[in-house]
Amino acid sequence: MRQVRRGPAAPPGQGAYGGVPQQPSYVDGQGHGGHDGYDSGYNTGQVYGGSGGPDGGGGYAPQRPAPDWRRRIKVTAITLVTVLLVTTVATYFWADSKLNREVDLSKVIERPEKGEGTNYLIVGSDSREGMSDEDKKKLHTGSAEGKRTDSMMILHTGGNGPTLISLPRDSNVEIPSFKGSDSGKTYPATGRQVKLNAAYAEDGPELLVRTVEFNTGLHIDHYVEIGFGGFASIVDAVGGVEIDIPQDIKDTKSGADLKKGKQTLNGEEALAFVRTRYALAGSDLDRTKNQQKFLSALANQVATPGTVLNPFKLYPTMGAGLDSLIVDEDMGLFDLADMFWSMKGVSSGEGTSMNMPIAGSSGGNLLWDKAKVKQLVNELNNDEKVTVKGN
Repeated sequence: MRQVRRGPAAPPGQGAYGGVPQQPSYVDGQGHGGHDGYDSGYNTGQVYGGSGGPDGGGGYAPQRPAPDWRRRIKVTAITLVTVLLVTTVATYFWADSKLNREVDLSKVIERPEKGEGTNYLIVGSDSREGMSDEDKKKLHTGSAEGKRTDSMMILHTGGNGPTLISLPRDSNVEIPSFKGSDSGKTYPATGRQVKLNAAYAEDGPELLVRTVEFNTGLHIDHYVEIGFGGFASIVDAVGGVEIDIPQDIKDTKSGADLKKGKQTLNGEEALAFVRTRYALAGSDLDRTKNQQKFLSALANQVATPGTVLNPFKLYPTMGAGLDSLIVDEDMGLFDLADMFWSMKGVSSGEGTSMNMPIAGSSGGNLLWDKAKVKQLVNELNNDEKVTVKGN
């Protein structure tokens, strides 16, 4: 039988208002407190919402803290930047390792002083290296041994927009004294007058640079060369190049069979177009204009966001281009990027394209207009806006 056990009486001076009276506790006949007693847990200082609760652990489960979105965004941003940085660095070293730095411009003697801006000598050769018999047949290149210059251009970059100048391969030039690229022997000048492409055929890129510098007075900073197969591969890698064909062209020697008007050329068609000579009324001069036009369009295509931001296009294009190019030992990727970007500027109207000024011909060789060439070179050396008109 339950009994009510009262606590001791309150001390004198304390009562219901002077303090907290002792609360009664209920005990059973054995002197133990019941589990369902009124005062269960009260006198021990427990309150509702304390350690007792539905989670079985004596209280309600604590709420999860709100996600720290600022921290998550920061971590994600750092991760993305790190991945981008690693990818960029890896791509740079991969691309840099693929450049064929085979031309030693230190072998070029008696060089003119360097002017303002940068001058690139861009050469298209008829090299068939790495091409199969099937490729040669498809691209109508023939099977001649060795290699010769099929096109030559000077690209000047500076503060007044890029200038692209074609040097017709039939240009009449003098072969100056030079040092043999392989023998190291110095050959004195004899006053020989030859076509410009004969310099390359005689002793390669170094003599070509020496001859161009001697006959123009312009310092060449970098040399870039590409062969037939590499040119076609780059065009195919970017998915073809759109260009406006100025006239119907049918040339059995180059393989060109093109209709007038705007169209997209694949690698085979593009190579035939830039090599076409005999189907054009102006022969070599008209051919150089077509070469300028196409190379500018190609550079414009390579520099588009659709190529640069698409790894499925960018890496094949870079691979095809870098494998195919032969450059000087000091050429870097940033120099190459500057060259392509400047050629893009020519096609977009930010620069000038022209042929070397011609005064006439002699024995099938094209004679440069010496007065105009001197003025042109002076403007380029001073990085001034070009005012000279070419052919």
